Amino acid sequence: MEPLLLTPAPEDAGTRIDRFLASHLDGVTRSAAQKLLEGGAVLINGKAVAKNYKLTGRETLSVTLPEAEEADLVPQDIPLDVVYEDADVIVVNKPSGLVVHPAPGHSDGTLVNALLYHCGDSLSGVGGEKRPGIVHRIDRDTSGLIIAAKNDAAHLFLSAQLADHTLSRTYEAICAGNFRDDVGTVDAPIGRSRADRKKMAVAPDGRRAVTHWEVLERFNSWTHLRCRLETGRTHQIRVHMAHIGHPILGDTVYGAKKPVPGLTGQCLHAVGLTFLHPRTKAPVTLSCPLPPEFESMLQTLRRRT
Repeated sequence: MEPLLLTPAPEDAGTRIDRFLASHLDGVTRSAAQKLLEGGAVLINGKAVAKNYKLTGRETLSVTLPEAEEADLVPQDIPLDVVYEDADVIVVNKPSGLVVHPAPGHSDGTLVNALLYHCGDSLSGVGGEKRPGIVHRIDRDTSGLIIAAKNDAAHLFLSAQLADHTLSRTYEAICAGNFRDDVGTVDAPIGRSRADRKKMAVAPDGRRAVTHWEVLERFNSWTHLRCRLETGRTHQIRVHMAHIGHPILGDTVYGAKKPVPGLTGQCLHAVGLTFLHPRTKAPVTLSCPLPPEFESMLQTLRRRT
């Protein structure tokens, strides 16, 4: 397998290399990153480095990912809303409530099981045995566009775009309260919450996270936003909106604890996706409509305004 080249940004200076790898390689945990380092799969200037090596922000990392093990996954005939598909990639409009890949408590019935049924053997193995083809993730209770790779070359090419932020993702959300400005940016680092390890939080020692937002529509006590991710941290938009005092409607983790009647999850939808095609290198721009329950909530808010 061809090695994946990663170039840290200047702001990554001082970050441990295992932590950097875990945040830039989808499906690679920090412990898995340490195993890659210990096995000599990560090189800087042709030399292996220790797992506690701290980046200078001027290196180029060469990462050779292991071949995927045989996955003990069952293809399942779960309906997919396919937005785009060719020999290299497939883009799906994921519904809220569908888990992306198997995890404790969700051994099947996931998007991966559906993709295995739909694509057969044509999914990349870079993501590992439990998440073949998966390039990036969307929360279970978030809906919208997600891309999967059908071969390893496509997966590595798309992962590099995630790492250098050239793969663009746009979301729409309904957030609590009124925004003073029409456009803005949240630039606040995100890391694991010290109070609750299942949650993320804005933290001084977290990874840099940047979310750009603009107001689409204002209601009495809610605002319809469009958000563009500059970085892609776990739960980024949800954490950032809660951090500035505007949690997302229906988000029972970072907002109100009670579910909202009529909503499967939170009103957060990945509406747009732009990437360079791994084979043609031409830009591909895709979009999908808001789900019915999101549209219904907008209609309800309009009637109340």
